[in-house]
Amino acid sequence: MLRDSFGRVATDLRVSLTDKCNLRCTYCMPPEGLDWLPNAQLLTADEIVRLVTIGVERLGITEVRYTGGEPLIRRELVDIVSRTTALTPRPQVSLTTNGIGLARLAEPLAAAGLDRVNVSLDTLDRDTFKRLAHRDRHADVIAGLAAADAAGLRPVKVNAVLMRGLNDHEAVPLLRWCLDRGYELRFIEQMPLDAQHGWTREGMVTADEILDRLSSGFDLAADDLEERGSAPAERFLVDGGPGRVGVIGSVTRPFCGSCDRVRLTADGQVRNCLFAREESDLKTRMREGASDEELAERWIAAVARKRAGHGIDDPSFLQPARPMSAIGG
Repeated sequence: MLRDSFGRVATDLRVSLTDKCNLRCTYCMPPEGLDWLPNAQLLTADEIVRLVTIGVERLGITEVRYTGGEPLIRRELVDIVSRTTALTPRPQVSLTTNGIGLARLAEPLAAAGLDRVNVSLDTLDRDTFKRLAHRDRHADVIAGLAAADAAGLRPVKVNAVLMRGLNDHEAVPLLRWCLDRGYELRFIEQMPLDAQHGWTREGMVTADEILDRLSSGFDLAADDLEERGSAPAERFLVDGGPGRVGVIGSVTRPFCGSCDRVRLTADGQVRNCLFAREESDLKTRMREGASDEELAERWIAAVARKRAGHGIDDPSFLQPARPMSAIGG
């Protein structure tokens, strides 16, 4: 098992398939983009499946989430998903995406066994989308959500980040729009993971602010806390249910004590936390001929060093050198 020194067991593996993305969201990267990793440094499809197999068959991983960058860019995505869902025991397999290209790939991914998707959508307004993402692709995201729902990739979850002065007035309209379509909306506090290192606590729209905005249009009641477990989102029944909304207060309401996640970057590094500054290299040892047992032992040792929390409130906190696009969500 992937157990750390605080007794937490990692069963949820987030795997980044690429650091590349076809949007330039302001909370992630600059408009001109970043210096992408050379293809030779990325894990191959076979290497990804090998490491995921070790995680599932040897280390107790029960959930696999493919992320990026933008995972739909990865040419072998459908094959990777198909090989993952064929593992025994079969893990739950999901995808976090910006939705561009999902209209075309939703059916093939469902046929490959993908269980569900999380799609980022921060605004209902096309012009706001262009200002936030620096690309005119709003209609593609909307189409991708509809295609995912039609393909049965449910529950379709929508992730939204509210930016002060840009889209923070859209909390109520976004929730109403998602409820009307049967999507489950989750608001996420902006985190210090932007490549520009421009994040400030004062500029962040907090979980409390999000809930205040939502309460102006809906009656919210806390869902059963016992059901939350290690889930990052606090869930609330909307107007008595059955609709729900989630709020992920990674900064102001951290859930580090129940964290069950571990991350594998696109270049084969194990990360214990989004905000970790240390990584453990599996790719180099794998390419040098390490056995599955040796890789598993290295992975176990990496997780054992996981810290108690992300430490954002600590005066000594330093933002990770890698931005979100290079880490994987």
